Amino acid sequence: MRFRVLGPVSMAPRTPSAAKPRAVLATLLVQNGSVVPAHTLIDELWATEPPRTAATTLQVYVSQLRKALGGDSDGGDSDGGETAGQPLLTQPPGYLIQVGPDELDLNVFESLRAEGRTAYERRDYANASLLLGRALTLWTGSALSGIPHGPCLETNAVRLDELRTEVLEQRISADLWLGRHHELTGELMALANEHPMRETLHAHLMVALYRSGRQSDALGAYQRARRALIDELGVEPGPVLTRLQERILASDPALAWQEEPPPPPPVPTRAAPSGAPPADPPPGPGPVLWLPPAASDFTGRGEELASGGRMLAEATGGGGGDGGARVLAVSGRAGVGKTALAVRLAHGAAESYPDGRVLLRLRDAGGRAVTPAAAMTTLLRRLRREDLPGTASPRGQDELADLLYRATEGRKLLLVLDDAVSEGQVRPLLGALPDTTVLVTGRRALGGLDGVQHLVLDVLEPRDAERLLREAGGRRMAEEPRATAEIARLCGCLPLALRVAAAGLAARAHWTAPGLARRLRDERTRLAALALCDLNVRGSLLTACQEVGDEERRAFRLLALAPQPDFPLWTVAALLGTDLSGAERLAEELTRSHLLEARRAEDDGNGAVESAVEGSSGAVRYGFPSLLRNLAVEMLDELAAAEPRTAPRATERLGRAWLTLARHADARLAPGRDTLAGTGDFPDENGAAWVGPAPLRWFREESTGLLEAVRQCHAAGLWRLCCALASAAGGYYEACALWDDWETAHELALDAARHGEDALAEATLLRSLGDLAWQRRRHARALDRYRLARHVGGAASEGRCLTGEADVLLDQGQTARASRTYERALAASRASRDPRGAMEALRGLAFAALRREDVATALDRLAACGAEAEALGDNRWASYARRVADRLRETPTGVPSTLEVRPGIWLIASPHT
Repeated sequence: MRFRVLGPVSMAPRTPSAAKPRAVLATLLVQNGSVVPAHTLIDELWATEPPRTAATTLQVYVSQLRKALGGDSDGGDSDGGETAGQPLLTQPPGYLIQVGPDELDLNVFESLRAEGRTAYERRDYANASLLLGRALTLWTGSALSGIPHGPCLETNAVRLDELRTEVLEQRISADLWLGRHHELTGELMALANEHPMRETLHAHLMVALYRSGRQSDALGAYQRARRALIDELGVEPGPVLTRLQERILASDPALAWQEEPPPPPPVPTRAAPSGAPPADPPPGPGPVLWLPPAASDFTGRGEELASGGRMLAEATGGGGGDGGARVLAVSGRAGVGKTALAVRLAHGAAESYPDGRVLLRLRDAGGRAVTPAAAMTTLLRRLRREDLPGTASPRGQDELADLLYRATEGRKLLLVLDDAVSEGQVRPLLGALPDTTVLVTGRRALGGLDGVQHLVLDVLEPRDAERLLREAGGRRMAEEPRATAEIARLCGCLPLALRVAAAGLAARAHWTAPGLARRLRDERTRLAALALCDLNVRGSLLTACQEVGDEERRAFRLLALAPQPDFPLWTVAALLGTDLSGAERLAEELTRSHLLEARRAEDDGNGAVESAVEGSSGAVRYGFPSLLRNLAVEMLDELAAAEPRTAPRATERLGRAWLTLARHADARLAPGRDTLAGTGDFPDENGAAWVGPAPLRWFREESTGLLEAVRQCHAAGLWRLCCALASAAGGYYEACALWDDWETAHELALDAARHGEDALAEATLLRSLGDLAWQRRRHARALDRYRLARHVGGAASEGRCLTGEADVLLDQGQTARASRTYERALAASRASRDPRGAMEALRGLAFAALRREDVATALDRLAACGAEAEALGDNRWASYARRVADRLRETPTGVPSTLEVRPGIWLIASPHT
């Protein structure tokens, strides 16, 4: 499926990172095939307070969606870019999206739901359960989540979540008809807690408990449902629940399940070649089982269990003697549940391995690697072969390998090698066990082994993580669904952390789930809160960190300064103070050790990033797995205590790298706009190549990190660098109407300018904040900022600040006064040789002339404005001046009712008013 709305809204091949474009996508998808008017989308995004740029911004969002969908939109000032096969179309008075029946999860859900209902009505309960269950697997969270909701999305979210619950209730009803009450009990208990007002779920739970021989528990479930209804709604249970309680009290035989006795289990035999009768069992000891019990609250991992189960079954079918598909390697970072999955797979493979299943740990109690010889000795004892000659005092590894070969030859055994350290530790064991299927777990993927199937574990899905917390944490966790969801998120959905959190709550009667969530919110103390007796998340994560070299550990600490959620290779190089090849080597080693994660960034097709890093990983981005950043922050604090200057120097290197790239991007986006980013002796290597030919795209992808860099430079007292970074991002913030980021960055930078006593920076930032206030229609604040900037900056700031004041005056209808102020701004800009200031003043004079209905003068001023822009190399402003002039010429009256007063900023009113 290409589009998903049954959970977090997403699409393939690339989901926009910003929330509002995803909200546009979701609104169109829930009305698939129907035109959604532009005003409806604007209401959905901004409710009753749309910005003056609402129409333009909506076009930008549509353009971004088209580009992500494979269209040819340039992300500029229009929403064009429709190409063949483009599902997102412009159709007055708005837009529509057309997707196929199998491309949208909602369409597939509706189809499966209808088929399941039909099967249920035919009393084909097996097929109904299958179809309705498949429909429910499409859900990955609450409908339309991860985006802001307006009236349309909120209505649809409520409707879809209600449909989901109805399908769930009908699937459970079908399962009850099939006699699956034992399997349903745990699920129904959790659902009854999650939906205390759903009487149907309570009724299903009562039936499941009664049929499982738990009459008193069934009656207790009725009392809990009754209390919930009275406490919340002040009503008694309905007739269905009441009648069901009476039938349970009377031990109504019609409620009981009449189960037929199951057939006897098949006796496993080994088929001989060519259809011969089964061979006699091999000589030697009988079956051996050396496995810990499977976790009672094992949750999720459906795909991994199915994949691993198929591999283990196929390994015995092929004899396992070719040394190929007989080895399955399960890898993943510390605490992700590798051992739990391996044990579950081993318990589930009993039929395929009648001669035994054995788990062997490859680390001792102190976490040190066990030698291959020691591992072989332990395995021989577990195979009950201590009576073989030579096992009491073996001569060496070769003799042990020979004994293992003889002990396992021709037997169907499954060996779990748990927590392997390296290929060198495992390879001798595999060589001694050619007939044995081996399941290896380890933090590193053992890529050096031949003929191995790999299974890489990630953290749990949020829904499975919450379910694990409810099952392991007991009633107090189940009764606080919001706190449970927050705890799952703060634990990064890491199974070890979830189990520790749940165990900590269960062991402390005075704790509550909301209280535990509060303890976990502080990033610097989160790991300390995830510890209970010998269960220690920090210790487990730290073990993985201690296994890498000193250089890698130092890199791990310093990368705690990198922005979240991920960062490119040049960030690694800047923080570590190394070249790109050295940065890549360290980042890849940390990734192989599961201390970092890597993902491919979206390629824009021009190869800009690849050309910047010839022969390197190019467009790969890195980020910390959940909770490991917390460990890195702790370790960085320890480093700062020992080496106080290390972190500030790394911050400064990163800030300079950010400035290099932001300066290149800003110069391409708006040449001559900024007066700070070009000052100072900052490094300039590879900047143009990393930014590429699409500066707006670069800013969009890196804006979160850039804002964090402004914060870090301010916190580190790097005043000049803080000012330059914020100023370099100002053009992007203005072009994309990112008002909150604009205000945050420039207020921090203004404070830095005042600390650093930098008058030019202070004036520049004040003027930018004046522009922001003007865009937000805060006229008094805008005038105050402009006038203060003129006072602080003197002649250097005079022209542009006067233009800003004139814009405010023109907005207020003071046309004559605005015209005089624009003339003063033009003169001041030319006197200070500021072509951008002159360009902006000429633009203002054109609109002042329009207010006087002097179209000829307006066209003359726009031509002069365009000429200044072309001289600057600013194609965006030159194109803008031509667009406005063309619109004036095309309008019969000469004065359009709506005008673009700055690039991308429209005045939705007549210029006469």
